[in-house]
Amino acid sequence: MSSSVLPSARTELFNPIHETRFNGLTRPFNCNRSKCVMNRRSFAFRGVAAAGLSVMGSSLTAQPVQGVERLEFKPEGYNFWTWRGHKIHYVVQGEGPPVVLIHGFGASAFHWRYNIPELAKKYKVYAIDLLGFGWSEKALIDYDAMVWRDQVEDFLKEIVKEPTVLVGNSLGGFTALVAAAGLPEQVVGVALLNSAGQFGNPNSVAKESEEETALQKFILKPLKEVFQRVVLGFLFWQAKQPARVESVLKSVYKNTANVDDYLVESIIMPAADPNAGEVYYRLMTRFMTNQTKYTLDSVLSKMSCPLLLVWGDLDPWVGPAKANSIKAFYPNTTLVNLQAGHCPHDEVPELVNTALLDWLSTSPLKASLQTV
Repeated sequence: MSSSVLPSARTELFNPIHETRFNGLTRPFNCNRSKCVMNRRSFAFRGVAAAGLSVMGSSLTAQPVQGVERLEFKPEGYNFWTWRGHKIHYVVQGEGPPVVLIHGFGASAFHWRYNIPELAKKYKVYAIDLLGFGWSEKALIDYDAMVWRDQVEDFLKEIVKEPTVLVGNSLGGFTALVAAAGLPEQVVGVALLNSAGQFGNPNSVAKESEEETALQKFILKPLKEVFQRVVLGFLFWQAKQPARVESVLKSVYKNTANVDDYLVESIIMPAADPNAGEVYYRLMTRFMTNQTKYTLDSVLSKMSCPLLLVWGDLDPWVGPAKANSIKAFYPNTTLVNLQAGHCPHDEVPELVNTALLDWLSTSPLKASLQTV
């Protein structure tokens, strides 16, 4: 993403903190950690992936992680639910108490490919595509964190209809938090995997909005929008090129064996949608620059349910310092540190599955899930 367009977008969404990494669990496979280096082009690609791209298909022949069952990839998607007139995609598998998985920015329900089958052996697992992402509709709306909060809350009320645990990665983590705070009678636990969001700055002083001058309203603001559309339009076009898609994915996954056909297809196939470019533009210019009014401390202060943090300590976007800050602010927290990057559920799924299942089996949480 061009820093001249949105200079603070990365900081506001991920709130990266640089400090010494902690040692976590040893990985059972010979896999390198995710590189996850944020740069303008890679971030632009993540935004484009969220909007959906039209890129040539693949054969999906790559082998899954050894010893871990993988969700079948279905180009047509799994299940659909109509929410506020928009088509929402979700996966559901298994029987038992419900667990809802929420993907991160630019991903989809298929990013939980190695988690859904394992968790579904003991739980009824849902994985939902947030509006504007994955197989859900590319709606032309003003995107805001509260839109996804409302979507998840209504999904719990209309589809799940039982006490539920929410699990979210990155943007999906913050969405899980705000949904839990808004629906405490149904959400009995939350698990965060390298969650987005930031703590408020107590030293900052809110600035009163100034009235726009005629020059700002009729000349400068329209010129800024034109410039943004030109720059973001170019980045959107560039990221649609197959070589760029492969290159960016390989820069995100240090272990390129994880960049298989399944992963590539699950990111680029939400495609050929006439609204894709406009959704990308709205995500980049409106949602990404409007994060500071929603803070982790304001949301956590409204919660009371158990919280699990499964944290990839090698993530340069949201390092272990954020996990420690969350745990210090919210004592009812269990922290599991892993030697992984920003998406530990896809990088070390066997460790994440074990951490989730162990936490879900704890007595208070187990009792809450079984209460109807």
